[in-house]
Amino acid sequence: MHLAYPAVLSALLFCTGLYGVLARRNAILVLMSVELMLNAVNLNLVAFDVWLSKTAEETLHSGQALTLFTIAIAAAEIGIGLAIVLAVHRNRGTADIDKLRDSAEGHDDSDSDDSDSEARPAEQAARSGRTGKAEATA
Repeated sequence: MHLAYPAVLSALLFCTGLYGVLARRNAILVLMSVELMLNAVNLNLVAFDVWLSKTAEETLHSGQALTLFTIAIAAAEIGIGLAIVLAVHRNRGTADIDKLRDSAEGHDDSDSDDSDSEARPAEQAARSGRTGKAEATA
């Protein structure tokens, strides 16, 4: 098999994963896109290892060894990443990256000026009611 076939397939997989990382908002889909990019790199490592082993007399299979190492690191990364995403989802109620970034910066939707203006009359009424009761009993 010619080297161009796995290289083109790997490039397509990597571009698909890169699009997924840049365009998706869900953290789990971003992690899946990163895995797709790592699999494209693994395909390249194995393809070039096979191609180089045909030209060299020594066959160390270093590309395949690096692929196994990458698979092990990717498995650990996805386990830790999913644990973090689940913990954030339990605490914040969403896995949307944009909403998480906005709430971390203090730009939460509930802190807008419209909701503050609506909440202020209710707070003022509650305060005046409390002070009015306190003055009436005194």
